[in-house]
Amino acid sequence: MKIAVTGGSGFIGSHVVDKMVAAGHNVVVIDRVRPHRPDTTFVDVDVVDLASMLQAVEGCDHVFHLAAVSDVNHALQQPVYTVQINVLATANVLEAARRSAVGRVHLASTVWVYAGALAEGALTEDAPFYLPGAGHIYTSTKMAGEMIVHNYSELYGQPFTILRYGIPFGPRMRDELVIPRFVRTALAGEPITIYGNGSQFRNYVYVEDMADAHVAALSHKAENEVFNLEGTEPVSIVQLAEALQEIIGDVTVRFEPARAGDYLGRTVSAEKAERILGWRATTPFAEGLRRYVDWYTSRR
Repeated sequence: MKIAVTGGSGFIGSHVVDKMVAAGHNVVVIDRVRPHRPDTTFVDVDVVDLASMLQAVEGCDHVFHLAAVSDVNHALQQPVYTVQINVLATANVLEAARRSAVGRVHLASTVWVYAGALAEGALTEDAPFYLPGAGHIYTSTKMAGEMIVHNYSELYGQPFTILRYGIPFGPRMRDELVIPRFVRTALAGEPITIYGNGSQFRNYVYVEDMADAHVAALSHKAENEVFNLEGTEPVSIVQLAEALQEIIGDVTVRFEPARAGDYLGRTVSAEKAERILGWRATTPFAEGLRRYVDWYTSRR
């Protein structure tokens, strides 16, 4: 099949491209940056340009829309730009897919949409959004993107799959993310900074495991469905620091006041993805972290 990946040169996108190529698909990378491998078709397109997107997705069977402002600090600093990239560009991808008769659009969303959920216990894909509890411009844009996907299905019959990412980690992570920052700081012998009391947690997902889910999502069983791609073990920020100490050695920690709008973490169920797609995150956090540190140090 012909598979387009917006943001295919980014952290998660590049691993999705790897898995799609390995599965035998013809991959089109839609990005402003060249992909890391030459055996793909590169289309230099700005996702906010609808006319260019129409040409980029022509003839594609599936489009995975991963291009987004994903750094919450950047989103906080640039709210209008974040809305343009995370909301307007999503509408452009859907419109281009509709006009070009693309078989399905797969939206990369996030478990941050559960930030204000009122449901108790492990949150499933059926938990309703609680808009007043979104708490962050990033969260609101991802909620809006999902709603537009549903609109295009209901109004225009455009098939979709929504993949709500847990917190991915692994090789090629952006340097400003928490794990690279902690690793870089710890290796330099400097204290790492934790905002709040360190109890905020993430169910980290090793990026290759997450990329596998995208291949599984090509199944017809995933059409017009939403899936949580969550890790199996909650890891607090304090536990992350402790895990780094096991790998690197002596790590000093200092605490600063909590940041406004930070996602504290919710228990999210990935049972649906395992039941329908046969997907489950299998790489233990400690092993994935060790692989990342090895990759990071090999590039120094």
